[in-house]
Amino acid sequence: MTTPQTSKVTWKDVPTRTVTAGGVEFAYRELGADNPGTPLVCLIHLAAVLDNWDPRVVDGLAARHRVITFDNRGVGASSGKPASSMEEMARDAITFIKAMGLEQVDLFGFSMGGMIAQEIVLMEPGLVRRMIITGTGPAGGEGIGKVARVTYLDMLRGLLTRQDPKQFLFFTRTPAGIRAGKEFLQRLKERSANRDKEITVAALQAQLKALRRWGAKKPVDLSKIHHPVLVANGDSDRMVPSKNTYDLAQRLPNSELVIYPDSGHGAVFQFHVDFLSKALAFLAR
Repeated sequence: MTTPQTSKVTWKDVPTRTVTAGGVEFAYRELGADNPGTPLVCLIHLAAVLDNWDPRVVDGLAARHRVITFDNRGVGASSGKPASSMEEMARDAITFIKAMGLEQVDLFGFSMGGMIAQEIVLMEPGLVRRMIITGTGPAGGEGIGKVARVTYLDMLRGLLTRQDPKQFLFFTRTPAGIRAGKEFLQRLKERSANRDKEITVAALQAQLKALRRWGAKKPVDLSKIHHPVLVANGDSDRMVPSKNTYDLAQRLPNSELVIYPDSGHGAVFQFHVDFLSKALAFLAR
């Protein structure tokens, strides 16, 4: 069992630590270890490493909860071969959670992380208390198999305009969306020292393969998931079409749905103040 990080630090300066399990050295960061209650484990999006979490969201959650984020196998500073299916990533996450000595956790999965969260709760329902899944969809969901195409197009778009692709992938092209995207990208730069390693091309390709497989997978019976789930997204998600968010909420019997206006895939970062209020209230129940 690892020793919790107890000093009062923020996402900007929290140290990166490692724990070894299943032949993998997982890189992780932890905040709010002194907070009581069920720990919250965060599951990250496509092509992301630890530095891609919004500091406002992580620090806001850590004000009341023990929050743990980690790099998937073969991603960022974690060792091993990158996983190429959501099922593999879920098994790795379960391995990590148990290596941290945690008997039950809450999950916060964004985008691909929300897909991994669904697999985790189906594999080991007793390990999970509550889930927050945002910017995501179910297996076989509409348009999920096309995420790779959308991603590559917006990477090219970013290259041609000298902008971060997330400005296009995560946010709408309205004045409010463009402004929110710029603010989000600036927040990601707040951590200037001891940053994570960037994702490799091989790891990105493995994740895109996992997304194609997820999009082609036969829909799963989600009615057996009776855990409380907070489902959130923007009304104009291009990466994982917003229709999937409504579908998820309908198919999960104990869900709450939040849809933000004039926003896309990164709605919970654009509306981080409201999202934190709703997320903290949901976790406190």
